[in-house]
Amino acid sequence: MEKAPIMLDYTHRQAGHCESGTTSNLFKNYGIDISEPMAFGVGNGLYFSYIPFLKIQYAPMISFRNIPNTIFRRGTKRLGADAVVIKKFKTQKESMDALDRNLEKGIPTGLQVGVFHLTFFPPEYRMQYNMHNMVVYGKEGDIYSVSDTVLEEPQTISYYDLQRVRWAKGAFAPNGKMYWINSVDKNVDLKKAVTEGIAKTVYEMIKIPFPLIGTKGIRFMAKSLRKWPKKHGEEKAAFYLGQILRMSEEVGSGGAGFRFIYGAFLKEAGEKFDNPDLLEASGLMGKAANKWRDFSYIGARNCKSRAKPTEDYGMLGDMLKEISYMEEDVYKKLDKIKI
Repeated sequence: MEKAPIMLDYTHRQAGHCESGTTSNLFKNYGIDISEPMAFGVGNGLYFSYIPFLKIQYAPMISFRNIPNTIFRRGTKRLGADAVVIKKFKTQKESMDALDRNLEKGIPTGLQVGVFHLTFFPPEYRMQYNMHNMVVYGKEGDIYSVSDTVLEEPQTISYYDLQRVRWAKGAFAPNGKMYWINSVDKNVDLKKAVTEGIAKTVYEMIKIPFPLIGTKGIRFMAKSLRKWPKKHGEEKAAFYLGQILRMSEEVGSGGAGFRFIYGAFLKEAGEKFDNPDLLEASGLMGKAANKWRDFSYIGARNCKSRAKPTEDYGMLGDMLKEISYMEEDVYKKLDKIKI
């Protein structure tokens, strides 16, 4: 006997980034108005790592975001939510059965998925990227209702295709990962959550003693980038540069996008707590975000062989170095702010 359709009372909202948007929407589903920037900032979405010895699509691994599920896990903890994260399952069927049970209990459920086989994504968006997030909130027969914050409208996906993207292969394979909120504390100490979130981002961006993480990682990448044409040849150098641009502009909101979201977080916190230092830091982060956009524009011209003679890899390296110090100034300022 076929089960009755399930359609939970869940409001789809588009967002700037999949995990922070998903986290914000799940809070709102429980009547707590946590904005996307607030979820992003409290949950430490801002990050940078350059791992040249780890290849993604045959180019060095570059990430402008924290590891998958960080925003939800840290955000829900600091914002007083009783949340659950199941990191992996033994079998694919077990993961799908667990999702179905959640829907039957009336629980909208977040999933980590790969996007290469995500059927409702436009073809140009599909790549070997396994850190995407979305919420499932309904099922009729073998068709699931999906809220994907990248897209303007809710989507649907079949049982087979959903199982496929939940078990995508490769780096950061989701292994069926799913997460959800059981309940929320309406009397959460937001100032404490913001303070802890900022302190952790400051630590991860300027205090980790490892040259490939945070602002040190941006400078390391800048130094490497200068050598690419001579070390690898023009074609491979352009391919590597294209990887930076994809990660910066297309995948998960990237360099400039994340900096704009974080600037919005600082602005919201500054206004809420009447803190002019946070507002100043927000403006500085916006300038760093704009510099990332300038880098992407000139980098794209270079990849397409449309760059001016001065817009070479040396200039791009200088831009990245400048960006690293612009961001470092923001984090040092934040490190001294008392909220």
